[in-house]
Amino acid sequence: MSVILSRMVRNALTMMLGTFASRILGLAREIITAALFGASRSLDAFYIAYTLANLARQLLAEGALSAAFVPVFAQVLEKDGCERAENLARQASSVLLFLCAVVVVLGYLMSPLLVSLMAPGFDVEKTNLAVSLTRWMFPYLMMVSMAALAMGVLNSMGRFFVPAVAPAMANVAYITIVLLFASRSGVSCLVWAVLLGGVLQMGIQLLAVSREGVSLLPAIPRKGDPELRRMMLLFLPYAAGLSLNQINPIISRVLGSFLQDGAISVLNYANRVIQLPLGLVVIAISQAVLPELSRCLLEGDRVFSETVRDSVRFALFAILPITVAACIVSGPVIHVLFYRGAFDEWAWNATSLAMSMYALGLPGMACSTVIMRALYAKGLPRAAVAVTVSSVVSNLVISVLLLRPMGFSGLALATSIAFTLSSFVGLYLLSRKTTHRIGLFDVSWIVKNLVALSALTVALYGLSVWYPYPQNGSMAWRSLWILLAAILGGAFYIGGAAVMGSGELRWIKEAVVSKKGKGQKNRDKSND
Repeated sequence: MSVILSRMVRNALTMMLGTFASRILGLAREIITAALFGASRSLDAFYIAYTLANLARQLLAEGALSAAFVPVFAQVLEKDGCERAENLARQASSVLLFLCAVVVVLGYLMSPLLVSLMAPGFDVEKTNLAVSLTRWMFPYLMMVSMAALAMGVLNSMGRFFVPAVAPAMANVAYITIVLLFASRSGVSCLVWAVLLGGVLQMGIQLLAVSREGVSLLPAIPRKGDPELRRMMLLFLPYAAGLSLNQINPIISRVLGSFLQDGAISVLNYANRVIQLPLGLVVIAISQAVLPELSRCLLEGDRVFSETVRDSVRFALFAILPITVAACIVSGPVIHVLFYRGAFDEWAWNATSLAMSMYALGLPGMACSTVIMRALYAKGLPRAAVAVTVSSVVSNLVISVLLLRPMGFSGLALATSIAFTLSSFVGLYLLSRKTTHRIGLFDVSWIVKNLVALSALTVALYGLSVWYPYPQNGSMAWRSLWILLAAILGGAFYIGGAAVMGSGELRWIKEAVVSKKGKGQKNRDKSND
């Protein structure tokens, strides 16, 4: 296995490990929110406010910033050293803070219009609550933007664990605030929980950057800086494309506002569960691969194409078993996570169905996310925008077609289909810009994975038949059933992959051995 692939897999595994705590705490916060607020009118209003603030965050902080900053910073760090890269990062922080300040002010002033666009089906009382919550939520953008900049610096320097763990601090803050103040403050306490979490998420990553000897104190941008200019030239089209991409959740919210009360909340709960594997696998791999793709461009098109191919295959190898398992055991998973308090049987069945529909899109999300990182690394903003446009258009058309016959589940399925279609569009556009054939799939790879997935499917259906989920059992007993399903399904999948000689298993083994060897070498040096 190449050094690049070994490093990418190792960094992705580190990201997965660090992200696990954050995602588990993220599920815990949704469990607590569901128990206290159920699927209610006030929670619908909060999620509209959170979606608007999150839209701005993903557009500026974790979207266009990462797409434009990380490839340029990683290449400058590789070619010109840490001092030059630090200067570039400080200039970028000035530009970012200015843009965020403008967006926060505009967001406050335009909150009534934004809410009316996001949720035209809300009544007056529900709309007024959403507007109030939105105005309080927008400063969150400033905090997570600086956190995202720090994350980009750390990832480019080969530090992945702290950025993965940092969101866990935000979830700890959220859970603490909600448990202490929900009974007295109602849904407004959720806003303060999000804001405090943003402060902690920013602080821990800025501290980690300073320990690496890099300062992110704003510096006056220099007009003649070619790398800053290159970054900004990439930032603007990426921002435009990603702003289109954020229409996808808006489509679900807008159409969901015309459905029964609780529809938006149900979609959010299901999406939060899907965020666990999405963050653990897809996002972890995409964050690990972006700096590597940026560097390997210096080694030629063949190395770049092979890294893209292997990254997509590794992402699919990890996400496909989760997709199959999520579709089979969505009911038990939602039941054990949320079925308590105000979360009733209707919410359970509805969320289980939505989760299955979202799960079908995980492979497409995995492919699309990695391919988009390849487009970012190669500096192809027009192609990235085209992929986004294909996703939005297909999502809108399919959502409208499925809304009447399928309701909220149709909105979830439309999102999955749209991501899958956009991944094919992205692969086609990327292939046109590479001289070396990517060769993403071949018959041998497909057969190996089908055998492994078949083994997993047989195991889970066999468990459901011979030992059904104990719906009326204790919490401990139901949780053990989920754990048993995960262990059994994972064992059969890995066993099937091993029998078929899966290359991805070999990559993981080599990456783990490489990491152990590196750790032992560092310990030996410290003992000298």
